Amino acid sequence: MLIAEMPEIGTISGEEAAALTGLAPVAHDSGTLRGKRAIAGGRRALRHVLFQAALVAAHHNPSLKSFADRLRKAGKPHKVIITAVARKLVTIAKALCKSRQKWTAATA
Repeated sequence: MLIAEMPEIGTISGEEAAALTGLAPVAHDSGTLRGKRAIAGGRRALRHVLFQAALVAAHHNPSLKSFADRLRKAGKPHKVIITAVARKLVTIAKALCKSRQKWTAATA
């Protein structure tokens, strides 16, 4: 699904990949008002698939589980943790596509 919805994944930066999937934080600031950052835009169907993948990865992938546990201990809300794991999945997929390698546990 990732390559079908985002064929340019191997040629763009991590920030651009996060923005295209809708996982990049968008500021809601105006003048001196500093609003909360929230994810928005991007390819909605892809974002939903990545959330499901992030839920599974946060529980079963050892490296992403330790990342999620570290965020959980820091007091982050559940949705923030899942969003961070999903963004990390996009970054890993981008790096794998760019280097044309397969996933191994040592990659993350």
